[in-house]
Amino acid sequence: MTTKDSLLALLEEVRNGIVDPRDALGQLSNLPFEDAGFAKIDHHRSLRIGLPEVIYAAGKTAQQVAEIFFRMARMGGDVLATRSDPAAFDAVRMVVPAAKYHEVARIISLRQASAPSLPGCIAVLCAGTSDLPVAEEAAITAEAMGASVDRVYDVGVAGLHRLLSQHEMLGRAKVVIVCAGMEGALPSVVGGLVGAPVIAVPTSVGYGTAFGGVAALLGMLNSCSPNVSVVNIDNGFGAAYVATMILRQSIPTEDESIRSNARQADPELAK
Repeated sequence: MTTKDSLLALLEEVRNGIVDPRDALGQLSNLPFEDAGFAKIDHHRSLRIGLPEVIYAAGKTAQQVAEIFFRMARMGGDVLATRSDPAAFDAVRMVVPAAKYHEVARIISLRQASAPSLPGCIAVLCAGTSDLPVAEEAAITAEAMGASVDRVYDVGVAGLHRLLSQHEMLGRAKVVIVCAGMEGALPSVVGGLVGAPVIAVPTSVGYGTAFGGVAALLGMLNSCSPNVSVVNIDNGFGAAYVATMILRQSIPTEDESIRSNARQADPELAK
């Protein structure tokens, strides 16, 4: 009961006498948030911004992750828990057997509501195989939120021909997420090849003077490609969240659709 569509459906059922108002009140009792004692779960977030709250599992006990996951699943929407480990997944699976673990991405997911398909495609690139955990976190998150994702892995600047061979696919992408460690050069190169927003993700990959991703972060922040923006080190989730929100902006709202249809029916309105 956390999406606009599900809430509207409930209100329609109340209006039509299918659902008793007191029963509806019970279903709505956990909006806008549910207090679990150690966490306040924001069930209202998808109503405010169109995308649900996501569990950040790092720093939480396996039991805490499982309890939050169960309470979110009970509301009927899709659920994601990022930075999860196998112990957390084992605990979640005990209370939500349908949950799935994406080992490389370190994500526990549950698909129930099937997020509406977003227009266009997100390309997720990474410079090397060592960047895969961050790239897969971005890819799995974007897919869970309704985006179509093209993965292009191990195309770092040390072998630029590998990237150039993907030019046609990159041209189709509406948003490009680029994950890279070491000196963090790949997003700038990609930014010069595509006419789409590029979200750069520095990764904590590299030798001593990479400083755990700080060198890549500074390089990306100083990119000469003006279509490059940067998220925090290893934050594949954040990059995917922003990328899917960019795609969502191209979906006309109900009011915009009504106005567009009215203009088509009466050309005078278009003047």
